[in-house]
Amino acid sequence: MPRIALGLAYDGASWQGWQTQPHGVTVQDELERALAKFAGAPVPTICAGRTDTGVHAAMQVVHLDTALIRREESWVRGVNTFLPPSIGIQWAREVPDDFHARFSARARRYTYVLWQGRTRPTLWAGKVGWCHQPLDIDVMRQAAAALVGTHDFSSFRSSQCQAKHPVRTMLCVEIAAIGSFVVFTFEANAFLHHMIRNLMGALLQIGQRRQEPNWMLALLAARDRTQAAATFSPDGLYLSAITYESRFDLGDLDGAATLLAPFQSR
Repeated sequence: MPRIALGLAYDGASWQGWQTQPHGVTVQDELERALAKFAGAPVPTICAGRTDTGVHAAMQVVHLDTALIRREESWVRGVNTFLPPSIGIQWAREVPDDFHARFSARARRYTYVLWQGRTRPTLWAGKVGWCHQPLDIDVMRQAAAALVGTHDFSSFRSSQCQAKHPVRTMLCVEIAAIGSFVVFTFEANAFLHHMIRNLMGALLQIGQRRQEPNWMLALLAARDRTQAAATFSPDGLYLSAITYESRFDLGDLDGAATLLAPFQSR
């Protein structure tokens, strides 16, 4: 059977995460309902990275196996007919049998968009995080530099995390001010449950000068979740890019440009 890869974007505010649940209120459940209507039979999917409740995606990649033969454009337009406005397929590609949305991925990138202002971001509610106190961007960058490399991220791991081990390789962390927004970019080989939201909590403590930049090093060394900051809001968190080998010919899988365009224009 042909293997098809799909690129998705979704607003996670209405959904209780990616992974299928008995209540059926997840992105995977809704996508598979739409695929079943389009294909006339159940179509299981596998994703590149599970997102939590309230977390969005500018670029999620899934794969599926099906006997149904359709043009790539038909997969996009046809399945989107059965999807709600908060979920949309952006592209479809037939891929080799050895492509796996999760295990073939070399890196994932997440973007966190934060509104820095005295009043809450009413027009961006659910789409951005919010910090009403001034932030020192430079000290946050100093602290973030300690995260790059291969580390035990136990201090930033949810107690519900099901990963076999807490070691991850952080490829880069970037922090940029765009008007009243602060954009955080995290790229790693993989992430732990709530890892980015827990890192955001620590970075904001440092940015508000409640902790020194070297606190980040201390937290990494402690390997103790109870010593770190509280888990931050999911509102501004987006899965924004997936990296695969060029041989799979999936093109540009960086959704950050589309995601950040409205923020950069303000």
